[in-house]
Amino acid sequence: MDEYQIEKAIELAWDPRSSQSLKAQAIEFLHKLRSRREGWSICFALATRRPRPSEVIRHAALDIVNNAIRTGQLNDGDLAAVSSTMLAYMEGVYAGGNTSWNGLPPDSASIQNKITQTVTYLFTTMYETRWPAFFTDILKLTSAPGATARDNAQGTVMYLKVLIAIHDEIADIMIPKSPEEQKKDMMLKDLVRERDIQGIASSWHEILALWRSKEATIVELCLICIGRWVSWTDISLAINDSLLALLFELLNPQLSANDSDTVPVNREAAIETFVEILGKKMSASDKLELINVLRVNDAVTQLVNSQSLSQSRHTSDYDTDLAEDVAKLVNNTVSDIVKAMDTAKENDPVLIRGNAQLKTFLPHVIRFLSDEYDEICSTVIPSLTDLLTLMRKKAKANSSFSSENAFMLPLILETVIAKVKYDDTAVWGNEGTQTDEAEFQELRKRLHILQQAVSMVDEMMYTEKITRVVVTTFDNYKANNGQLDWRELELALYQLFLFGELGMKNGGLYSKTKPVSPAAEKLIGMMFKLMDTDVASSSHPAIQLQYMELCVRYYMFFEANPQYITRVLEYFVSFVHHDHPKVRLRSWYLFQRFVKHVRPQIGNIAETVLQALGDLLPIKAELPDEDSDNDNEDMSSDDGQSANARFTSQLYLYETVGCISSVKAVPIDRQVLLMISVMNPLFSDLETHLGQAESGDKRACLQIHHLIMALGTLARGFSDWTPAHAASNASPPALAVSEEFAGASEAILVALQRLKSFFEIREAARFAFSRFIGVLGSRILPQLPKWIDGLLTQDSTKDEVALFMRLLDQVIFGFKTEIFDILNALLTPFLQRVFAGIGEAAAGTDDEIQLAELKREYLAFLTVVLNNDLESVLVSKANQPVFGLVISTIEHLARDINDYPTAKLSFNVLTRMVLTWGGPDIIQQPQAAGSTNAVNGAGKPKLEGFDQFMMTRFSPLCWAIPSAANFDGKDAQGKQVLGEAAALQKAIYAKTGQQYLTYLQDVELRGMGMDIATMEEYLNALCSMDTRGFQQYFKNLVQRNAR
Repeated sequence: MDEYQIEKAIELAWDPRSSQSLKAQAIEFLHKLRSRREGWSICFALATRRPRPSEVIRHAALDIVNNAIRTGQLNDGDLAAVSSTMLAYMEGVYAGGNTSWNGLPPDSASIQNKITQTVTYLFTTMYETRWPAFFTDILKLTSAPGATARDNAQGTVMYLKVLIAIHDEIADIMIPKSPEEQKKDMMLKDLVRERDIQGIASSWHEILALWRSKEATIVELCLICIGRWVSWTDISLAINDSLLALLFELLNPQLSANDSDTVPVNREAAIETFVEILGKKMSASDKLELINVLRVNDAVTQLVNSQSLSQSRHTSDYDTDLAEDVAKLVNNTVSDIVKAMDTAKENDPVLIRGNAQLKTFLPHVIRFLSDEYDEICSTVIPSLTDLLTLMRKKAKANSSFSSENAFMLPLILETVIAKVKYDDTAVWGNEGTQTDEAEFQELRKRLHILQQAVSMVDEMMYTEKITRVVVTTFDNYKANNGQLDWRELELALYQLFLFGELGMKNGGLYSKTKPVSPAAEKLIGMMFKLMDTDVASSSHPAIQLQYMELCVRYYMFFEANPQYITRVLEYFVSFVHHDHPKVRLRSWYLFQRFVKHVRPQIGNIAETVLQALGDLLPIKAELPDEDSDNDNEDMSSDDGQSANARFTSQLYLYETVGCISSVKAVPIDRQVLLMISVMNPLFSDLETHLGQAESGDKRACLQIHHLIMALGTLARGFSDWTPAHAASNASPPALAVSEEFAGASEAILVALQRLKSFFEIREAARFAFSRFIGVLGSRILPQLPKWIDGLLTQDSTKDEVALFMRLLDQVIFGFKTEIFDILNALLTPFLQRVFAGIGEAAAGTDDEIQLAELKREYLAFLTVVLNNDLESVLVSKANQPVFGLVISTIEHLARDINDYPTAKLSFNVLTRMVLTWGGPDIIQQPQAAGSTNAVNGAGKPKLEGFDQFMMTRFSPLCWAIPSAANFDGKDAQGKQVLGEAAALQKAIYAKTGQQYLTYLQDVELRGMGMDIATMEEYLNALCSMDTRGFQQYFKNLVQRNAR
């Protein structure tokens, strides 16, 4: 191996023209080179060779050398040679020293970075004992040969870069390290503080004194170095009057002698130096003292009053980068002050001094919080959040701090309110401003948190301020006959919307007929003002949209004041035809929400509303544009261009029609006519497109999907009634109305039978089925076989089967007294389809998830059947042939070591079967003090032979999972399975008593090879412990035997 080979390998690896095969071979060669001794030595010679090879080769070679040093591949002799050569190289190139490399031009920035990395790794490896003069040697680079001043620019830059790299390697807390690495870093920092920090600090001052007016790059690097090193060294060595004078000079361009192009760079470095120094950890008292010593307020004041931030503030010359830097300094300073005061007690000097500093800095915080640029405003939000948290804490403790600083709260709140207002240049709702709008709304969310914090500190002041803003704006709007800047009005509506968090924090607005709180009373008053001002008549879409949001949010107001409902509905009806797509589509959703809330108070206006909505109800399916990403957007973010989002919004109109048509004020015969008028066009459209869909027309198939979804949504809007929930305020629809929906159900079943091979049709039909339960009641039961036949086909996914089983659980629960005959007839074919899905092998992760869900839904279905006194359907004459397969499937799932949740459910089902068919308890269960978890049998007659069946088939399953080779008894889910297995054993014992104990002793436990002592202990625990105690015993026994 020689330099030539390594050079060629590097060239091939980095040459984009190399073939993939050659590139792979070259990379593999270089990878192996990293662990070979001759590899790093040749690479080091290559990197320092004269003449120099290409930059790519040097960079790769140095990387291999650095890896070797970092991983300890070099012995003492190697390290001495490398460090000596590297020092000589830097002296020759960067200090003009008389070495082999004298006269070479400086390296590129990337190579300099690699060299500083090499030197840093040499430092961490050698500084303790083998190179104690490291800093003395490196510092020589700052002077020209024979000179004593730090007058060598290139060498000074390299020296400072090495110092920065050393800090980043041993003192950067953001880099995760092992305990051993942290210990080594601490040792190195201790050595530096002991040996060299005074000399290093002196070098900083010498460098700044010489270069402050000559070379901006050196000044910037030196300030960065000071800022970083001061976090772990003695701050007094770095901070002196000379440094502070320099920092203030750099903050003021008029005082700086540097070139105007370097002013922003040096000013930014000076600000960052303040930030870094303030970030040093110290006691609260010392931190407040440091803020005074650094004269941070003077620095900030000087910057805030500079031309860039003051005279140019509202012009195109405003320096936003500088403003953000200063805001960061203000934010960090205020946060430090607050943290220092956080633990201080009343009359503590820290609290007194911090309070004075807080008052000094508050104007700066308010200044940047009110900045027109959102990024700058956002920068000081964290410190304000800290301040408000402190004020809330002190207020709870009745500290005088709160009363002394009460004046701050109105200032903060007024600034926040002004900031959440749309600015004068804002244009609402235009497609080209969506990004700006999103960023503004994000800022509003952050500022809203500040508002909440203010309200928590002083609820009364907050309530009065918000009320004044809202009421004054409404009065101005009315006084000017609706001629008011939309931004003012939107701000008032937005604040009214947010105020609900305080006004409704007790869960509502009214307690009986009175406001629940003073804040609720103010909110109710503002809502009266909103109604009387007729704000909704504004022509601006933002106002109209916010008006609808308020009506939905505060629907309780309209429940108590129904006289306003008709007027609000009139506005909703006008907004659903709005020209702006955002308002139009959002109004369809909000209209449904409002109507659903106030349905009991709505009068007989269904026909009027239906006529107004008539032109919006016709459905026209549009196939998604394959080149568009817009069809996956949800309704709330849609701009009106997505056909899918438009249809989703259209469904809300159908639900609204159903809600309004079903109010008590509408006579039953009118309800029937209204439903007919809405559904007949859908039926006709369904019939028209059915043939086309059967022929494979995608648009026709999508149209039928939409029509079925519309019918289901109409049903959901019409009835809130849920079977088996007699306590609900809702009631089932009248028989005449139910008959109309029965016709709709039949129409959907016809479409489903003819198009059941299409996934989207099955999906829509399943949706409609779940909604028709509430309008058909038990009339849906005779249709169940058709629904099952259409929804569970050969093409149905496991997910579809699982979802339908969940719906069937609801039907069984709701109609358990009426469903037996139908369930008895369809159970066997239904379970056969379920077994087919469970028996299919999973093909991929998604399929595995669906299969696991199907298994759990199957077990949940069996549980529902057993819990609702329908167990006889499982063993009826019609279903007895499949009952054995049911048991076998449960047994298989109970043994599944890879799916603990399913195994747990399986044991649950088996226990339920024991309780159901095992007969009366013949053993009184022992109970722990206060326990209510003892197993009690159902007391029903035994299924013939079931006592032997549950002993010989169920009991052995309890040991199936714990005896598996890869079972982990310490796994939380595994323990739950063991608990259910123990409960099953207790249930069997309760039903069979001594018969079970004899079976365990003579057959099961003996067959497992359990020793006599453990067997006696186990049987005694089974007899004497309550269920909970035996569950814990069984878990412990399994873990004990596993060791």
